[in-house]
Amino acid sequence: MQSTLAVGNDANAIPSSSPAFGTPAHPIRPIVPATITATNSSKPVVLPVLIPATSLRPIAFRTFTKKHSLTLTSSALQALATFVGKNCGAKWREEGLAEKVLEEVARSWKKSRGSGIVDGADQELVDILRGIELSMVGGKIVAATSGRRTAPTLVREDSVNAGQMETLSVSTPQSMDVQQETEDICQDPRKFLKVVSLFDQPRLFYDPNRRHFEKVSKSPSLLPDPSQKTKIFRDRYHLVQQRILRNESFQAPTIKRGAAAVNGHASLSRTESSFTQQNAYTLTPIANLLGRSGSNHVLLGLLTTLPTGQLAISDLTGSIVLDLSNAVPVPKGGSWFVPGMIVIVEGSYHEEDSMDGLRLGGGGGVGGTIGGKFAAASIGGPPSERREVSLGITDHKKNDQSTGGGFGWVDFFGVGSEKSFGSKMRTTESHVWRVGSADSKRSKMVCIGELNLDNEQTLGALKRILSLYAAAPVEDMPMAFILVGNFVTNATMAGGRAGGSIEYKECFDLLASILSDYPTLLQAATFVFVPGDNDPWPSAFSSGATTAIPRRPIPELFTSRIKRAFATANTDTDRVPCTELNGEAVWASNPTRLSLFGPVNEMVIFRDDMSSRLRRNSIALTAEDESDEIGEGEMDMEHLQEKDLTSQTLTASRKLVKTILDQGHLCPFPMSIRPILWDWASSLNLYPLPTAMLLIDPEAPAFAVTYEGCQVMNPGRLLAEGRRGIARWMEYDARTKKGLVREELMH
Repeated sequence: MQSTLAVGNDANAIPSSSPAFGTPAHPIRPIVPATITATNSSKPVVLPVLIPATSLRPIAFRTFTKKHSLTLTSSALQALATFVGKNCGAKWREEGLAEKVLEEVARSWKKSRGSGIVDGADQELVDILRGIELSMVGGKIVAATSGRRTAPTLVREDSVNAGQMETLSVSTPQSMDVQQETEDICQDPRKFLKVVSLFDQPRLFYDPNRRHFEKVSKSPSLLPDPSQKTKIFRDRYHLVQQRILRNESFQAPTIKRGAAAVNGHASLSRTESSFTQQNAYTLTPIANLLGRSGSNHVLLGLLTTLPTGQLAISDLTGSIVLDLSNAVPVPKGGSWFVPGMIVIVEGSYHEEDSMDGLRLGGGGGVGGTIGGKFAAASIGGPPSERREVSLGITDHKKNDQSTGGGFGWVDFFGVGSEKSFGSKMRTTESHVWRVGSADSKRSKMVCIGELNLDNEQTLGALKRILSLYAAAPVEDMPMAFILVGNFVTNATMAGGRAGGSIEYKECFDLLASILSDYPTLLQAATFVFVPGDNDPWPSAFSSGATTAIPRRPIPELFTSRIKRAFATANTDTDRVPCTELNGEAVWASNPTRLSLFGPVNEMVIFRDDMSSRLRRNSIALTAEDESDEIGEGEMDMEHLQEKDLTSQTLTASRKLVKTILDQGHLCPFPMSIRPILWDWASSLNLYPLPTAMLLIDPEAPAFAVTYEGCQVMNPGRLLAEGRRGIARWMEYDARTKKGLVREELMH
């Protein structure tokens, strides 16, 4: 948005001598007689700004059209943009002031007129805006005009002396706004559910100089500058480095310890999910290894493969050959290690003069591979950081913000920052969950993975699941169904049964006919469709191989019948009055994010064959003992319904979850293994950690694991492998933040 100070239209207004300081349009105010005083004389001043109508359009569409079913004309949108810029100032977006104003305008319009079209030339809109302006203080509405809230009371204080004038003061209850919003809250939590495409997510990067997140100023492109490729890994390194330096194990203690503790050697070991603080660890830049042969160090860098085939570790200062022949993973059997991951390595440096191997050259040490090698004694992933720590929140009830460098003011996903909206949204969340019964399922989300529409058994399993939920009372139906591809067995337009676009569209037409048999579900739930690698259009040239991520939603060419099914269900005259919201179909990107109650709950949905890719490209460590498992204190495993769950399956699930969340990235691989779109790489970061994550991997067993407060779930395949006639899916409870693998026998 281009913030420009508004200029008054009054011809007698004195122009500002310093526009950069934002002098108000009318700097000279009429003189108030000394005999008249007001208790609100310290009214905060709002500096007006010029807001383009296009910048206000998304908020206006969400408030007027989707929430109140009103249509805005272009003149009305321009009038609202001018009003918000004048009365809310520069913080109209950051503090949510514009949304509150538009909400009040929409309510007043429906109460006074009731017509569905809001016209800027209508005198009624002018009167509504004039009334709201009189009730605003400092950009906020302190007294509503629609009559839905308690009106302000004028308290008249009679003067003691006859010569003194009367004093008028406005008093409003402090809990008035919260109480009214609580009364107006829709019991359907879908009102606060938002699907965020990774292409619409704000593109942020961590600035190590300012120690804060900054927005990328350049517009994204599919063909960016080649320097953007190296910037991807540099940004990842800065993000992980700042996270590690805030970890207590890497901070020097302020209290002196004994001589034995200070001089003792610190080794990497873990208790639960973080390094034990036997001593404060110090990260050494690779360039600083020169001239320090035989000394022990801890390195943080990117695991890479040199053109010679040797493993190396690289940071922003240089690279060095890595010897992992005696390295012990920390913890044993706890993580995968693949080139492209950022790792912490402890060991000793040996210069090339004391080596019998080849000279690697490049003795300068800056920007290239330095001579010598680094013999690693232990290797591990960077320790994860809980979501509360990243956002700087120590007490949700008091909305207490710590001063330890949390990023509570950063709007990571375009739904508002934690500091601005977290407290309010938590109050709303507690009320919504309190309104329903204790066993209400409106807090449930159903995820179905690997939905092959060209398989008759898959369609039969889908019908069984939908009929199970459709038979429940309307108030107990899930609020969302997440249907994840691949939606066809073979890549579209790459041969096979789904050989072309016509056959692919027929599969979705068949899905539309199945969904039409359950109109109550279409009326009361949100259906989210996430594509896989076999879905168009990337499959047209990849033939089902790995495609670049993030990837666009399924094209509208194939979704017309499903949209028509939802429109028919929502206009059905016999529909039950379960909610004021209509059901909808959302075609999401892969990956995608779901926001529930703003920044309070965030779910990441990602369809990828992650486990098989890790097994194919992982580094085999000779000192690794696969029989050792992760400590029980690190993760909580939600018990599956399978009675024959083996320890090997349990270990594999935990290993997969720990690897991804420790890396804090959805794609910790080189570009040759898993390509990504360079300008959207920042949207793949898992920072801060989400509240929940759906990692749909058909090659991995179904599981639900909690790690560092993040619930990671995998529904697996819809048709359980090796178990004929069994349909399997995931059910996630947004209230308890727990997932459950469910199974049902198909008839």
